[in-house]
Order: sequence, then C-alpha cells, then structure tokens
Amino acid sequence: MPEKAEKKVIKTLIGIRREDKNPWERRVPLIPAHAGELMRDHPVEIWTQPSAIRVFQDEDYRREGVIISEDLSACPIVLAVKEIPLKFFREEGVYVFFSHTIKGQPHNMAMLKQMMSLRCTLIDYERITDEQGRRLVFFGRQAGQAGMIDTLWALGQRLKAEGMESPFASVRKTIDYASLVEAKESIQKTGWEIYHHGLDSSLTPLVFGFGGYGHVSQGAQEIFDLLPFEEVKPAGLKEMFRRRDYFRNRVYKVVFKEEDMVEPKKRGCPFNLQEYYDHPERYKPVLSTYIPYLTVFINAICWSPQYPQFVTKKFLKTHYLGSRRPRLRVIGDISCDVNGGVECTVKCTTPANPVFTYDLEKDEAMEGVNGRGPVIMAVDNLPAEISLESSVFFSQILKPFIPAIAAADYTKTFDQCMLPPELKRAVILFRGDLTPDHEYMRKFISD
Repeated sequence: MPEKAEKKVIKTLIGIRREDKNPWERRVPLIPAHAGELMRDHPVEIWTQPSAIRVFQDEDYRREGVIISEDLSACPIVLAVKEIPLKFFREEGVYVFFSHTIKGQPHNMAMLKQMMSLRCTLIDYERITDEQGRRLVFFGRQAGQAGMIDTLWALGQRLKAEGMESPFASVRKTIDYASLVEAKESIQKTGWEIYHHGLDSSLTPLVFGFGGYGHVSQGAQEIFDLLPFEEVKPAGLKEMFRRRDYFRNRVYKVVFKEEDMVEPKKRGCPFNLQEYYDHPERYKPVLSTYIPYLTVFINAICWSPQYPQFVTKKFLKTHYLGSRRPRLRVIGDISCDVNGGVECTVKCTTPANPVFTYDLEKDEAMEGVNGRGPVIMAVDNLPAEISLESSVFFSQILKPFIPAIAAADYTKTFDQCMLPPELKRAVILFRGDLTPDHEYMRKFISD
C-alpha cells in the first residue's frame, strides 16, 4: 500500500514592521529568540522589514529563521510598536500596535479613518486586559525607569544652573547610558555621594513625591530606591518639616494615592475610590497642599479630561510669586498628557532634549533649565530610551497572545472570530467597523 502523504501544515504569516517614527524608536514587539520559539512551536511564519536602527540586527532575526523582507504585503497580520503610516495599510489586513486613538487623539484620526475605509482590523495593546480591566501588555515599568533617570538628570542640571553643586550633576540623560545596568550603577554612585557627603543644607529635606502607585510609578521608584532614602506618609510631611526631623545624607520619598490627591467637593463626605472613578466630577484636587514640601514631583498617573488636574497653572503662579525660591524645581511628567493632569506640560519633549522650563508669565515652554517656573520632563516615548530592556520585557508578555491572534478567523463576524476575551476587548476595529466597546469613538471621527 502506498504511504499516506503528510498533511501540509498551513502557516499564518505574521509581519513585524520596522519602527521609523523618530531616530530614538528602536524597540521591537517580538525579539528574535521569541520569534524563533513561536515558529518552532506553532504554525506561524514570521517576516520582518530590515532596519538600520533597530535594537536587534537583521542577522539576529535571520538566525532564528525569520524572513527579512521590505514588502510585508503577503502577511495578513502585522505587528508594530508605534503608529503606522497611512500608506502602509492593506485592505482587510490585521494590525496590532499602540494606536493612540482611544482618547480621540486628533493626530491619529486620519489613520483610523484610513483603516476603516480599507476594512482593517485593529488590535490595540493598550486594550488587552483581564476581567478586572488590568492591562496585560505594557511598557509602563520601563517608562517609569527611563523617566526617573531623566528627571534626576534634570534636577542636577537645574541645581547647577542655580549655582549649586550637587551629587545629581553626575547623572546623565537616559539615552547617554549604554544600558539600564550602566544607568543604575551611575545612580548608585550618586547615592553613595549623598550618603557619605550629604546634600547642601539649603536643599534638605530633599523630597520626591510620586503621584500614583501602578507599573509606571513602580518603575520610577525602582530607580529612586537606588538612593539612600526614607519614606514619609503624605500626612507626615508637614510635621517632618516642623520638627526638622530629617537628615542631609538621605532623600525622602512620599507616594500619593488617589485619596491624597483629591477630596469630595461635598464637605463631610468620605473619599470613595470607586465613586471617584465613576464620578470624578464630584471631586476636587488637593495635591497643591503638599507641593510646597516637594523638590521633585513625579507624575505617574494616566489622565483623562473628566478627572481633576493635579498641578494647575493657576496654582504654580501663586506658588512661584514672591522673592523666595520655591522648593519645587522639577516635575517629571512621565504620563505626559499635554495640558492634562499636570497642566503646565504644554508640549512633549524628546530623548535628546527631555526638558523645558515652564514660563509662568508667558505661559509657554522655554528651552533649557533656567527660569522662574519649574523644569518639566515630558518625553512621550520614554521606553524607547532603554530599547533593549523594553523590547525583551514587552516581547515576553506579548508572546503568549500571538498564537491566538494568528489562529483567529477574521473572515467571520466579530462574535465568531474565536479571539479569547483578553484580545477581544482590545479589538477597536473589526473589518473596518468599530466594535461595541469602542462605538463611543465614532464622535471623534465624525468631527
């Protein structure tokens, strides 16, 4: 009897688009080793565009069996990190990336309209969540790490501009370090200087306030904690200053939760976290009561327009009035919502030039670290500053979702496409139509 012919395995082609939004964007959604594992363990074939700046070389992918091709039009599914140019999209293609559209960001509405006209499917990493709404695929920790390094650099530069020597003067910008390991070693040396030689008495106590306690804040605190520090509760700040219960050879950390940053407008009502999430209009910001005690404020809270602004321009103008120099030197706005939770974040900055000084009188960003207002660190793609560590981490958490993305049937209806719930929640467009959870976005594209 003739031998049975082996059944041919049909493989799904997945493309990886090179990142070219700016010269610092070197990240990848899948690292070579994980791409190789997926091809060995699942019926997928992975292609990638060549890139001269990517943190992994073309040859790294080629060794794992990835096809290097400028043309990805044969791939029905394409992965990327940042937004994709309009001319790249193909009819009925499936695209997985950070689209930055869910808040109706005006600069990306043309992209969304193009995808709709071509009947594309859009899966947004930001919307891959569990049943409790917690994000499962993210760069938050890396944003916090890179943002904290840039903020420490900014503090050193501001103090130097004031004529004050400090251990922070030796901290470099994040992109000036070869790796996160090198950056951490540098900051540990800064910590050694603080511990053994102390800070200028005019700076003490040097207090860093962290707004938020999620992944972004945790990443920022990971870097900060390399310094000799003590943690203080928000309620204990005023008392610490009053009693002068602090030391020159350490820095201080205070972490603000929602109940520290806002309070009910109705007098006598207790704070309720769920009510704040559901009805933020019932709350008013109170972070300004703590700002006078801070030298640095780290904003690590994602903000939406319905929520209060924590640091307003009006407050800053009052805070910086008078002849005395305020303690607040730097705001590290890691969340980087322009005119958002930190209202004086009037623009985004770049890894090469991560800060500006907010001019209180002119209400505009001034280049450099000199001026009466605070220095603002507002880089909008912080994880790209530590591309290697960011890519490895992100690829590790994205990899388990790739087989399901590849196995789904995008010719059927949204209800029948066989995507698991975590991914289904992340589908903004399915074959060109807004999915039920994202129907609210129609108002953004009709404007």
